Order: sequence, then C-alpha cells, then structure tokens
Amino acid sequence: MTATTPRRYHITTFGCQMNKADSERMAGILDAMGYIPEDDPNLANLIVYNTCTIRDNAEQKVYSYLGRQAKRKQQSADLTLVVAGCVAQQEGEKLLRRVPELDLVMGPQHANRLGELLEQVEDGNQVVATEPIYIMEDITRPRRDSSISAWVNVIYGCNERCSYCVVPNVRGVEQSRTPEAIRNEMEILGEQGYKEVTLLGQNIDAYGRDLPGSTPEGRHKHTLTDLLYYVHDVPGIERIRFATSHPRYFTERLIRACAELPKVCEHFHIPFQSGDNEILKAMSRGYTHQKYRRIIDKIRHYIPDAAISADAIVGFPGETEEQFQNTLQLVEDIEFDQLNTAAYSPRPGTPSAKWENQLTDEVKSDRLQRLNHLVSTKAAARSRRYLNRTEEVLVEGQNPKDSSQVMGRTRTNRLTFFAGDIEALKGQQVPVKITDVRAFSLTGEMMVPMPVT
Repeated sequence: MTATTPRRYHITTFGCQMNKADSERMAGILDAMGYIPEDDPNLANLIVYNTCTIRDNAEQKVYSYLGRQAKRKQQSADLTLVVAGCVAQQEGEKLLRRVPELDLVMGPQHANRLGELLEQVEDGNQVVATEPIYIMEDITRPRRDSSISAWVNVIYGCNERCSYCVVPNVRGVEQSRTPEAIRNEMEILGEQGYKEVTLLGQNIDAYGRDLPGSTPEGRHKHTLTDLLYYVHDVPGIERIRFATSHPRYFTERLIRACAELPKVCEHFHIPFQSGDNEILKAMSRGYTHQKYRRIIDKIRHYIPDAAISADAIVGFPGETEEQFQNTLQLVEDIEFDQLNTAAYSPRPGTPSAKWENQLTDEVKSDRLQRLNHLVSTKAAARSRRYLNRTEEVLVEGQNPKDSSQVMGRTRTNRLTFFAGDIEALKGQQVPVKITDVRAFSLTGEMMVPMPVT
C-alpha cells in the first residue's frame, strides 16, 4: 500500500455474544490504528474471522470463507488474513498447515493484543498466539455495532467441565473484572448516550469467585448480585441485562435483586440443555431437571411476567427416545419465551466426542425438528399475553424490511415493530400498544406518552 491508500478491514463474527463483544474490541483497536471498516471483504486489506467452535457447521463455514480469501491472497500480497476466536485457539498451528496463507492465528484471550500481534506480522512473521495469559484490563475503546445497546464483559473464561463443551479449552479459566472497572466502562457508555447494557460472561453466575475477599456470612465478597447493586445507578443507563446463567449457581438472592432493581430487565437466559437427569449427569451439568424447575418457579414467584429463554441439546450420546421425551415435557411445562436448540455435535477434545454411543444424524435431525415445532407452539402461546397490552419499547433502529417502521425490544426482550420516525425515536423508550403477536416478535402502535405528574 502507498502512504495515501487507506487501509480497510473487515471482521466476520461467528457464534455467541462473547465473540460479538470481542469483535467490537478488535474493531476499536483497528480504528485506532488507522484502518477503515469495510463491509465487502473482497475490498479489505485486512480480514479477521472471529470464529466459533461450539458447532461443527460453524467451524466448517470458516474454512469455506478462508479458502476464498486464500485464493485472493495468492494473487495479491496486499492482504492480511487473521483467524481469531475459538477455532484459532482449538487448532493453533494446525491452522497454518491447513491454510498457509494465514498471517495471524489468535485465541480469544488475545483479542486485546491485536495491535501488537499485527506489528509482528508487519515485521514479516507468521504469528500464532494461543498460549494462556492473564487478561489485562482492556483500555481499548470498542467499536460498538449499536449506538443504543452495548456488551460489557464482566468475566472471561469458564471453569465448568461439561462433557460436550469445548469452551473451557478455548477460552481459558475464569477471570473476573473488578467491579470498579466494569462500572467505569458503563459510566463511559452512559456519557456516550447508550441506554442499555448487557453484562456478559460464559458463566456469568460465577462472577467474582476468583476475586479476593469474603463477607461475614461466609460468601464471596463479589458476586453477580452484588455487582448488579453496585452498577445499578450508573447515570444514563436505563436498562441492564445479563447472560449467560448456569442453573448450578443461579440463586434466589439474585432473583430477589432482579425484582428489586428497576433497571434490571425481566428476562432470564438459563440453559437447561436436557430435561432428563441421566443425560444431565452424563453432560456433567451439576443439577437435575427438578432443580431447574425450582429456579423457574422462584423467578415466576418474584417476577410473574418474566421472560425465560434457554438452550437445549438433542441427540446427546446415548439419549433414548424416553429421555428425549423428558426434554419435550420440560418445554411443555415451562413454556419458554425462546429456546435456542441444536443437535449434539461432537467437538474435539471433549469427553463425549470419544464415546461409542453416538446417535445417527437421522435421529438427531428428527428430534430437533420435533423440539423446534413444540418450541414455536409454546412461544406463540406465550406471545399472546402481550396482545392489547402497552409495552415499553427501547427503539434500536429501522425495520430493515419496512422503512415506515422502527424496531426495538420490550423489557422482556421481545422484538417489536411499529410505525415511527427513526430519527426522532432512536434511543427512546416509548409506550407501544401491541396489536399483533407472533412466536418471536410483536407489532404495535405507539401511544401518546402519558404526562408526567
């Protein structure tokens, strides 16, 4: 590139909210280095694939994308290829052997180091950064994809050892940020006009157990509950969410705090993975379906209208039809507002990937189809409670399919569409009367705001 040629970058993000947050941080670093974001990867000088290894299909998609860009690089030296995230951590140097055109392979723990790693690339090195490190406090400014809602990492890594999950191998051990650092980031967001923050952790209920100190009652000094109380009064921030929760650590004290704190939204994402106790034991989840039911019962006792979403896996090794029926029964009984479903996918380095009692793809596909049908039916039934109600909607943007409408979310995280001017309404919380309901979204009419008394 000449001195006058702008350097352009493109980031493709696969997977979870943690990956999206990491991509925002890497984009912020690239912005500070003088790069310009580019929507078309074929026009970019630097391409970052921030990868996910939870499912095999996501991993294979990365290789497909890489193949196209590797051919492009063979024809042009002015291209830097980076694989970041969980596939990078999992494969390490093997990625270079498979795709020798790669310049940089970096695990999730190194997202904050993108700038210095690229400097090594510019010096002519092919770099692999996957060694475990202590994640230093991030002083970079992420390039947020939204100007209304923001992710804020509160704990990195995971110490759980679910038999099917590769996350501890690729994201490292739990590392909690200090409450002061989290609050400081939220205060900056409030000053910048952000209205909503989602606190993120792979296992967010574990927040603080690696930080020093204990209370006179004998519990950890820093917990997710304490953090919610500590950051609740940050000026400018009107809504607070958190994800992802683990049933093993989800407490009644946390539920009471969510009921008491008006900024904390009435939405809980608590994966159950299976409704059968034997499968849960094989998964090493550390709870029973009865304990999970008690958690939901307590939420609905303290916050009756709360929305519950979750994750579930079908076709785990050895799962019988009867055990699958227990999952269906749990979904039938709880009536989730939303459920992310997946067929079991063996992942490298996990215990269950080596078991001999793997189910066929046909069985997994059939069970996934039946579960998804039930999920849609129950979600549609849950949506009906919104009909003719007036909901507070935080406007995020324009409906991409109808320019006369704006879209936003209720406090319970239901996507909602209604007619309005995006320039006037973006970032505002407005009352919307719901006139039409679907399984996973709503349509309504904006009401004249009630006068303040």
